[in-house]
Amino acid sequence: MLDDFKVHVKLKLSGLWCSVMFCYIYGDYFELYQPGKMQEMLSGRTALGPASQGALLGMATVMAIPSLMVCLSLILPATASRWLNLVFGALYTVIMVLAIQKSWHFYVFFGLIEIALTLTIVWHAWTWPRRSDS
Repeated sequence: MLDDFKVHVKLKLSGLWCSVMFCYIYGDYFELYQPGKMQEMLSGRTALGPASQGALLGMATVMAIPSLMVCLSLILPATASRWLNLVFGALYTVIMVLAIQKSWHFYVFFGLIEIALTLTIVWHAWTWPRRSDS
């Protein structure tokens, strides 16, 4: 038998957010290889329209939240961590369901993995073990 130990839910959530972030990064990186994508970037167009300070700040905010959840899942009190993981896990599941519509196969592949990971985040947060006051 191999030695093993029970991993605390905070570590599981943090690790899941790390995996989500890696999939985001690789999906966005591979997307640069799509024909015409670099030309769009160079001409100042984004998936949401023209590049502007507001649009880029909005996209930065959307991407900063999962990055912060890696740390926040570990350092916040259990109740706050649980609720943030429930809310943001569900929100990023919906975002990815919308983002993969009519996308290239590689992006759908990463998107399905991200959806599975964010749903797993929601499940772990929802089923967070209660403290036993024995």
